[in-house]
Amino acid sequence: MRRPLGAQISHMLKDKGVDVIFGIPGVHNQEMYRGIEEAGIRHVLARHEQGAGFMADGYARATGKPGVAYVITGPGLCNIMTPMGQAYSDSVPMLVMSSCLDEIAAVKGQLHQMKDQRAAADTVCDWSEEARSATAAYGLVNRAFTEFQTQSPLPKHIQVPIAQLEALADPAPQVKNAVRRMGVDAVDVASAVDKLKKARRPLFVLGGGAIGATPHARVVLAKLAAASYVTYAGSGIAGVQDPLCFGSMLGTTSCVEELRKADLVICVGTDLAEVDHYRSELGHQAPAIHVNLDPAVLSRARAGDDKHLADATAWFAAVEVALDGHQAATDWQVREVSDARARGRAEVDAMYPGIGEVCDALRDAVPADTMIYSDMTQIAYTAKIIWDMDRPGHWHHPTGFGTLGYATPAAIGGAVARPGQPTMAIIGDYGFHYTMQELGVAVELDLSLPIILWDNGKLKEIEDSMVRAQIAPNAVIARNPDFCKLAEAFGAKAIAPKSLAALQNAVTTAFASKGPTLIYITPDLTR
Repeated sequence: MRRPLGAQISHMLKDKGVDVIFGIPGVHNQEMYRGIEEAGIRHVLARHEQGAGFMADGYARATGKPGVAYVITGPGLCNIMTPMGQAYSDSVPMLVMSSCLDEIAAVKGQLHQMKDQRAAADTVCDWSEEARSATAAYGLVNRAFTEFQTQSPLPKHIQVPIAQLEALADPAPQVKNAVRRMGVDAVDVASAVDKLKKARRPLFVLGGGAIGATPHARVVLAKLAAASYVTYAGSGIAGVQDPLCFGSMLGTTSCVEELRKADLVICVGTDLAEVDHYRSELGHQAPAIHVNLDPAVLSRARAGDDKHLADATAWFAAVEVALDGHQAATDWQVREVSDARARGRAEVDAMYPGIGEVCDALRDAVPADTMIYSDMTQIAYTAKIIWDMDRPGHWHHPTGFGTLGYATPAAIGGAVARPGQPTMAIIGDYGFHYTMQELGVAVELDLSLPIILWDNGKLKEIEDSMVRAQIAPNAVIARNPDFCKLAEAFGAKAIAPKSLAALQNAVTTAFASKGPTLIYITPDLTR
């Protein structure tokens, strides 16, 4: 049946498998809301568009499906641009649908008017386009979902003029999106396998793009007796019991020494960005093989390195088959890996004294299969290095864009995506200020969500950086509220444990409770 285009878009998204939309309605985008309930889609009302964007991001990371958000013209789109930038830097599939004004060049002073909101959004996502007809809107949605499935997943923005949202339109045509990603080249695989068989010290670097390849990757690592590092996004790909896995310690100084022992480095599903290792380059000297879906990433590899444009799962599956019958012969020793991990842990403990023990206590208290969303805070910087995940895709951090305020709303999105399964947020006192209002959403949805709030009373990482740069610390302390009373005012539970044992009890209780629990901790926790 013919409906206003805004309603038809919701029906089309439902046909694409969308079951949840995050957002905030307004007079400009209300036609997009006409069809949500009719289409059978759940809507989660955020308290701010930034929160809606982070929820969509958290939902996407938890499910692998695109997170979808509806926002209004102008300020609504501007408010969600930070989450869009975060999703872009971390390769998270997100679709932002917004309204836009019908005319901006000849008319001034309109509600929510911007000079060029499409171009503004284009700076923080894969592409930003305007649909000036129903046909264009349907085509752009199809394009977005096709690219989510066949390319490196990146956020997209589609804006639709208000008059078009209100105009009657035929239903979207039924189009089945492609589901096959880039395959593998047989010659590339044969070349890689030949080099892998000859290598005495093969070393894999596994990134978030290889999460889907985990079963195959673990078999390949075992067949080769290869050593491995995982990026923060790739944590858990190599088995936690793998004695030749160095863990998420690419950013430690001990890593460079180990990388230089390798005679072949294989980087799969990772951009090897600055935020993966915080050096100008990875630090290896051996030849390398790079496997990635993004040609831009491959173009940055060193001259002479092998570059395979391929999906990580398909590549590892092909290599696994080609290695059948291979007898591993490696010079890597379990002791040298464990020694390197110990040096890395000592380095982290020296940088963040006492925090490692808190992370250890948290790790021992959370249930299996807990999905964790962390923020830009020293407790997370410590944990994501020393906390070995037993499964991939369960630790999510705003690694690239590095925005504050990510963890709380992203964890809400993750909890919505995984009802009945454990989800936890880790956030600092300053980051909590950015999106604290979204606590109301967690209360409204009765989410059993522990929120670990680390309060060191300042922007400690910035203070430490200033001191290292011989700058007198300035503007790093803000007066905090009583966070526990604040949480209770929202209707959440709150507890302030004073010891590591009490912290563990609080976490256990929070997971079993109905509704969110703020767990307030400080560096004064007793051991």
